[in-house]
Formats: sequence, structure tokens, C-alpha cells
Amino acid sequence: MDSESIISLLGAFFLCLTLTPVVRWVALKNHWEARPSKDRWHTQTTALMGGIAIFSAAVIPILRLSDFDSVWRLFFKTNGNTEIPSLGATMAVGATFLFLVGLMDDFRNIKPQTKLVGQILAASLVTFLGFRLHWFSSLTLDTIATMFWVVGVTNAFNLIDNMDGLCAGVAMVASVAMAVLFQGTATEAFRLALILAGTLGGFLVYNFKPAKIFMGDCGSLVIGFSISLLALYYPETGPSTYLAIVAVPVLILLVPILDTSLVTIIRLLSGRKASTGGRDHTSHRLVLIGFSERSAVLFLYGVGAMSGLAGVFVSQSDSLTSPAVILPVVLAIVLMGVYLSQLRIYPEKEFSVLRDHRFARVVVNITYKKQLLFVALDTIIIIFSYYAAYRLRFDGEAFSYYFAIFLKSLPIIIGCKLTALLLIGTYRGFWAYISTSDVFLYIRASFLASLTCVVMVTFAYRFRDFSKGIFVIDWLITTSLLLGVRGSFRMFLETHKRKTLSGDKVVIYGAGRGGELLLREIINNKMLNVQPIGFLDDDPMKKGKKIQGYPIMGPFEAIDGIYARHQLNGILISFNDVNGHHADALEAAKEFCSMRKIHLKRFKINLQEVDLDS
Repeated sequence: MDSESIISLLGAFFLCLTLTPVVRWVALKNHWEARPSKDRWHTQTTALMGGIAIFSAAVIPILRLSDFDSVWRLFFKTNGNTEIPSLGATMAVGATFLFLVGLMDDFRNIKPQTKLVGQILAASLVTFLGFRLHWFSSLTLDTIATMFWVVGVTNAFNLIDNMDGLCAGVAMVASVAMAVLFQGTATEAFRLALILAGTLGGFLVYNFKPAKIFMGDCGSLVIGFSISLLALYYPETGPSTYLAIVAVPVLILLVPILDTSLVTIIRLLSGRKASTGGRDHTSHRLVLIGFSERSAVLFLYGVGAMSGLAGVFVSQSDSLTSPAVILPVVLAIVLMGVYLSQLRIYPEKEFSVLRDHRFARVVVNITYKKQLLFVALDTIIIIFSYYAAYRLRFDGEAFSYYFAIFLKSLPIIIGCKLTALLLIGTYRGFWAYISTSDVFLYIRASFLASLTCVVMVTFAYRFRDFSKGIFVIDWLITTSLLLGVRGSFRMFLETHKRKTLSGDKVVIYGAGRGGELLLREIINNKMLNVQPIGFLDDDPMKKGKKIQGYPIMGPFEAIDGIYARHQLNGILISFNDVNGHHADALEAAKEFCSMRKIHLKRFKINLQEVDLDS
């Protein structure tokens, strides 16, 4: 990194670090504050207008790097100029315009359509100056796609500004990924990415939980526009493949894209306005499943960092290697979206906008059962497994030769495997309740699917140029992923239940079969309103072991220390033979609970006869 780049990074950081408390002081003095409301996440009054510090700290060093003459020449077409202008000048002009739009919204609360028009004007400027996604050969289609990209990414960062430190942190991670992407290939873009990263790092000092100031729309719109423009510059650096041109910007901005897509789709299907605020974003859903606010934000930083690294890897790889990274990332993000979309946020029925139409009822039915989604997930698994098998079996020039065979046979593999999985019944069960019998079913289904593929490939191609090892590796990977994806649904459900347990803190006395059944009932029945700490058991061989993740903390003699450490509210007895050799244990528990004024309850399962005549 050269000295000018270091100055750009540190200058922006310290400038924002200095300006933010000044802006906060002015905001508090003039009562520019965000107050808590039912559709917002923050719970205390917080200063607004942090975007002023962000814009000022970024635009000042950007102006040092900008060549406004190039913009001027393009506007007036002097000297037959056809090249795109200075990236810094374009960023400064567009960011200034959207800063003013955001500032107007923060002060006057303008209508969403007015703000959208401002974003479209900024996107129009970008496309007029020659920046393109280069996703389509048609100039018309590519121009439209570019405008959608700028508006979409700008809005995406505006939407994820919903929790302390989230927008600034995710944008900083994306900016760092962009800087790594441009290092050594585009000096101006590299320095601009560093300026954004430094600015956001300085602001994050005051914006991370507990936030002392919010950026407002005048900050989030500037951030979203600037990062969308950096992504548009990537094709100008000469990426090696078309796959990289499409995948790299999406991977680097995967977190805001995921959040915007998830929120928009669920709100539209639920009959809620996509443009209004709410508590149904990805970050809010993570908190709902048991994350703290800090850990939810840090988790999304991590997702952004991993997808950013994937984007950098794809940019440096050929089209034969890139799918090995792209497909797993897509699969993981799709699964994450499926998990989080299942959480009920609002009291009204999900997908209520579709209830009154015959075709819509079919769509709702399919959506609830998730069968189409599961087929789509399995399709990704099948493609990735078959590709990975070739990648592991062959390398170098051999892989280049066999890749054509992979492409030729892929439709047969997908068709055979999906048909086998369907006929054997893998889509009939509930993935959230996968059992041992289901595991054997999936192993058998995967084996028969691979066997069917071998038969069909032999019939179609006489097995010429195919390798038996490919199908063995493919079966191993496919089976592992099928079980892993399905098992993840159960893991998600149980993790959600465990993390959201609340109520009286209790220990379960008895770490046998009855204790395990009692623990399952507690986890699955929130109406019991108890939160288990662990188990007690008088068998010394069980101490230190765990049941479903809950520790066996020792014999009943250890109850005094456990009570002091955890402030217990009660003890639950899980053994049934209270009149046998457990009678003394029950009496000891009664005496302890009586002295400490805490409750003692006994778990019991029985079947009661129903009076058929009543």
C-alpha cells in the first residue's frame, strides 16, 4: 500500500472520528433525534444526522482524487471523448445529490416515491456517464439492469440501517473487500474503497451498540450509492470471465441483497407495504432466535466477510473453479433465508394477501409445505456434488477435457436423481423432525439415485469417457449434503427453542430416561415457563456428562452451590418411584425447597380414560 492510499484511509477515519461527535452535539442541541416507536428497534432517544459526518469525511478526500474535467468533457462531448469519466468525480457528484435527498427526508420525511425518483436520477447520471454492469450484450438491457442495480443497492443499505452498527459495519466490510479486489488493478477505485472503509470505521466507533448517533437517510443513501458505483467499476478492471463479472459484485454485497429480498418478498406476500419500516429484517429475526443484538450484528459482519472473500476468490479464478465457491455460498444463503423466513414476526397471518384467490391458495399451500424450495435446494446439491466429484477426480488439463463431459451429462444426472428422490419419498417427511429412520431413507435414496445415473449414462453414452470413481465421490458428497441440509432444519428449530427459553430457573433432579423426556417437554412447551440450568443425579459416574447439551452438575449434595450461583427458582423431579429407593431423595428435595421458599414439582406421564358417555 503506497503512502497516498494510507493517507486516504487514515485521513477519512480520523476526519469522521472528529466530525461525528460535533454533529452529535449539534443534533442534540437542535433536537434532531430518533425517538422509539413500535415499528422501530431502538429503545432510547438517539441523535440523528450522523450522515453529515459520513458525507463530509468521505467527500473531502474523494475530491482530492477526482478529475472533474473528465466529467465536463463527457457532458459536452469535447475531443470526441468516449471513455468513462473519473470514478471519484462521479461518486462525489452522485453522493452529494443523494446526500441532499436524504437530508430532506430526515428533516421533512418526504414520500417514498419522491426519494425513489431521486435515486433513479442518480442512477441515470451513472449510466449516462458510461458505467455499466456488463451483464448483457444488449445496451438497452444492460442500461436498465445498471439502473436497477444502483437503485436496489442504495435502497438495500437504507433498509439495513435498522440496528446499531449494522449498516455502517456491513458497508465497511464490503468496502474492504472492494479494496482487496481493486488492489494492483485500479488505483483510484482502490483508494476510494479505502476512503469509504476509513470513514465508516470512524463512524462505527459512535454507532456500534449502544449507538450514540444514527446516520439517517443522508448517510445510508450516500453509502449505498457509493458502494454500488464501486461495484460497477469492477468490469473496467478486466475480469477474466463473464461469471466473475456477474458473481463478484453480488457476493460482496450479499448481506444487503439477502435482507432486502427477504423483507420485500415476505412483506408483499403478507400484504404489508415494502417501503414502510418494521422489525422483520434479517437482524431482527436473528435476535428472535436467541442472538443478542451485538452477536446478530457481528454474525452479519461475518457473513459479509465470508461472502466478500468468496467474491475475491472468484475474481481471481477461472470459470471452471469458481462454481466450487459460488454454489456452496448460494446454498448456505438460501438455507439461511429459509430458516429466518419461518419466524412469525407480526400477529396477522402470513401471506394474507393471497388468501382469496384459487391460484393463490395453491401458491400458499406450496409455500407452506416448502416442497418446491426443497426440490430447488436438492438441485443445487446435485449440481455441486457432481461438479465437485469431477474437480476432485481431475485437475489441470484433464479437468478442462472432462468438464465438457460433465456439462453433457449434467441434465441426465439432475433428472435421474430428482426422480429417484421423489419416488422413494424423501419429500414426504418434515425436515424439522428428521429421525434415524429418515437418515437411512436418505442414504438409500441417494444410493439408488446414483445407481440410476450409472445405468442411464451407460445407456446414453456407453459409459465412454466416464469414470467409476466420479460416481463414488458424487454419491459420498451428495449423501453428506442431503443429510446435512435436512439435519440443519432440525438443528435450527431446536437451537431456536433452546435460545428463547425463559421463565423460572430450575434444575432437573434425575438424569435418566425420565429426565431426558422432561427436558424435551420443557424445550417444546413454552407454556411451562421454565428454563433448565442442568441436571442433578446421585450416580457419581454421570457427573460431568451432558444430556442434549445440558450438564449433569453432580449429586443432590451440590445443590447449595448451584442455588447460590444460578439463583434457582425451583427443582423438577423426574423419577417416578418416589416411594421406593428414591424416597429419601424426594424428602431431601422437599426440605431444601421448603427452607429456600422455592417450588418443587414432579414430572409424571399417565394415560387417562376418556368418558365416552359425557
